[in-house]
Amino acid sequence: MFKKLFIPFFCIGIMQCTSAQVFQTYVHQGELGVSIGLSHYFGDLDPNFALDHPKFAAGVFYRKQINNYVGLKVAGNYAFLGYSDSYSSNPDQQRRNLSFNTDVWELSVSGDFNFYEFHPGFSEYRFTPYVSLGIGVFSFNPYAYLNGVKYFLQPLGTEGQGSPLYPGRKPYSLIAMSIPIGLGYKYALNERMNIFGEIVYRFTTTDYLDDVSTTYAPDAFPPAANGAPTPGYLLQDRSYATGSPIGIKGRQRGNGTGNDSFLTLQVGLSFNLQSYHCPTH
Repeated sequence: MFKKLFIPFFCIGIMQCTSAQVFQTYVHQGELGVSIGLSHYFGDLDPNFALDHPKFAAGVFYRKQINNYVGLKVAGNYAFLGYSDSYSSNPDQQRRNLSFNTDVWELSVSGDFNFYEFHPGFSEYRFTPYVSLGIGVFSFNPYAYLNGVKYFLQPLGTEGQGSPLYPGRKPYSLIAMSIPIGLGYKYALNERMNIFGEIVYRFTTTDYLDDVSTTYAPDAFPPAANGAPTPGYLLQDRSYATGSPIGIKGRQRGNGTGNDSFLTLQVGLSFNLQSYHCPTH
């Protein structure tokens, strides 16, 4: 009689242990990742958000998974940004003839939200779309070339910044804040490794990514001792290369009503951080 009662309970116990072993797999704690892709600038030289001249971007990140849906990501990103009026179909922009390039180095913190549970150890939970929202700080330093020589534009004060003739125009900071908003998708190749792709748009607190914002200030650049125009004068109004100069004092040089922004589109690999205890649901 005892054997008849013991055998069913013993079998149930074996089944429970087996089930526990199946689910006693690792818990997804987070990820370390690297990415590479494209970047694009939007601003006074690209006011219509044309995606026609992307450049290089790359990044690294650490993501701490707080629960099955929410994660906290710390990321470092590099983006090479640049644009030129010569890319535009607008004849006024072509005549203006301004251009710039800049290296952008960004450090950001973002909250990520998974649409689905993500457990790389289980095939039914190995993928998810996600969205992110964060805040960051970045450095930039726009430059252009004149006769083959590279000039950083901020020290020149191309719109009269720092000139006593324009006391209200201070040199702009080369450090600014960003608000990255992203959309991504990740897929677990196995328990250890994922692939992902994401697009991140960044609002910024500067209108000088491109060194263009307000009006021309040609009188801030007196000629050199020999009477020749200075590099600052030639770089603040480059329309002389397309015809007679248009940069008279007070004429609009840029659109100062909105800040510049930029976008990155990247793909990458991430490596899972894990622990071996029963996940909580």
